[in-house]
Amino acid sequence: MVSDNVYVSNTTTLAKYMKLEQKGKVLAEYIWIDGSNGLRNKTKTLNKKPSSIDDLPEWNFDGSSTGQAPGDNSDVYIRPVAMYPDPIRLGDNVLVMCETWDPDGTPNKYNYRHDAARLMDANSQHDIWFGLEQEYTLLGPDGYPYGWPKNGFPAPQGPYYCGVGTNRVFCRDLVEAHHKACMYAGIEISGTNAEVMPAQWEYQVGPCEGINLGDQLWVSRWLLHRIAEEFGVVVTFQPKPMPGDWNGTGLHTNVSTKEMREDGGMKHIEAAMNKLDGRHLDHMKVYGEGNEQRMTGAHETSSMDKFSWGVANRGSSVRIPRQCAKEGKGYFEDRRPASNGDPYQITGIIVETMFGAVTPSKKD
Repeated sequence: MVSDNVYVSNTTTLAKYMKLEQKGKVLAEYIWIDGSNGLRNKTKTLNKKPSSIDDLPEWNFDGSSTGQAPGDNSDVYIRPVAMYPDPIRLGDNVLVMCETWDPDGTPNKYNYRHDAARLMDANSQHDIWFGLEQEYTLLGPDGYPYGWPKNGFPAPQGPYYCGVGTNRVFCRDLVEAHHKACMYAGIEISGTNAEVMPAQWEYQVGPCEGINLGDQLWVSRWLLHRIAEEFGVVVTFQPKPMPGDWNGTGLHTNVSTKEMREDGGMKHIEAAMNKLDGRHLDHMKVYGEGNEQRMTGAHETSSMDKFSWGVANRGSSVRIPRQCAKEGKGYFEDRRPASNGDPYQITGIIVETMFGAVTPSKKD
C-alpha cells in the first residue's frame, strides 16, 4: 500500500500469491556486494532443489549499473559460495551468497572475499573463530531515527540500552522478525539488544569459523534490509548517524584461535596485541568509511590514530574480557571496526596481521 508516499508491503494480499504451488521449481535469491559496499540481489528459477553449492549455476549481471565494471565491458559473473534456507519465501527456496568475478577469470576489484578465504584456508590449523556485533540504526522515510521528536531530540542517553517500554525502544517488531528469520536461515545469530541511542540496535553473529562469519554476516544484513522493506523502515549502518552527544555504531569483532583458547592462551592474545599495534593504520583503512566521525575517544571509543588495549576497557582499541584475563585464555574484542565495515576485509586483515600474508593469486 502507499502511505505518505512510502510503499509498505500489503502482507494480506501478498500471502495468497506466496502460497501458490511452484510446480517443483525453486527460487534462488543470488546476493552479492556491489562497488560501494552495498548489497544487490536478483532471483533465479531453478528446475529442482539444490542439494549443495555445486548444484547452483554461475550467473551474471550488469556491472556498469553497480559500480563494478565499465559500460563497454559490463558483464560481471556471480559464483555461489554459500547457501541458506529462504525465510521470506519458505519451502525449498534458498538464499545464495556469491562472489563477483570478471570475464577474464580474475576476481572483481570489489571481491574481497576471495583473498580473505585464501587467508583462512592457509591458516586453518589455528581454528580461528570470529564473532561480530553488528550495530545499526533504524530511520523513518525522512531519514530521522524512529521515535525521535521531529525538529528535536529525545532525552539523553541512559534509559535506552537494553531498555523496555514505550519511549525507550522503537521498532522491536522488526528486530524480532529479523532475529527469527536469521535463525530459520541457519545464521548463527547469538543475540540481540537495544543500543545506547534510541532507534539503535545490535545483533551478534557467531562464533563462526573462518570465512563462514563473513558469509553469514552479509546474508544477515541482506535479511535486515529485506525485512525492513515490509515495515517501511530504512536501515543505516553509518558509523555516526546522528551528530552530537550520541553513541556511534560499530562492528565489534571478537577473535579467538585454538592457541588462545587453550591453557596459557593469554600469551598468544598478548602477542596478537603487539602485532595489531604495529599495523594499526593499515587496519583503520579497511575498518569502515566515515569511522573517524565515530572514533573520537568519546562514547566508548578509542582514538582513531593510536592503538591501545586493556582488560575490560571499552575505551581502548581492543578489549580483553575480564573473565578471559582471569582464566588466562579465551579471546579478544577489536572495538575499532565501524558498523559499515566489510567483514571479509576486517577478518582478513586480522588473520594476515596475526599470521602473515599469503602469496597473491588472481586466477581461480
